[in-house]
Amino acid sequence: MFDGRDPLYVQIADQIRSDVLTGALRAEEQVMSTTQYATTFRINPATAAKAFTELVDEGVLYKRRGIGMFVAEGAREQLLAQRRASFFADVVEPMLEQARVLGIGVEEIVERLREKEGPR
Repeated sequence: MFDGRDPLYVQIADQIRSDVLTGALRAEEQVMSTTQYATTFRINPATAAKAFTELVDEGVLYKRRGIGMFVAEGAREQLLAQRRASFFADVVEPMLEQARVLGIGVEEIVERLREKEGPR
């Protein structure tokens, strides 16, 4: 499951973010403990703990003392807003700049997108 080039804790945090975004993990739902992650994926518990700490710092997870980690209320909306901002900054804006260089107008881009989107 975790076989990318990023550090393992980053991959774990990204997987949890993805689960929150897709609805696989919902607000107030408990996530696996660091021990469960360590056992399930045969990793050091400190690695999972580092991922959880990052997600707590971001406001995606919160800790209930003695119970475990839970998805924070509003985490999905927060992650969606971040991803949308990144999408426009990393994908749309560079694409528009390249389109300007190539002499492609916004109308042509929109037309092409609608063709690819298919019928509604």
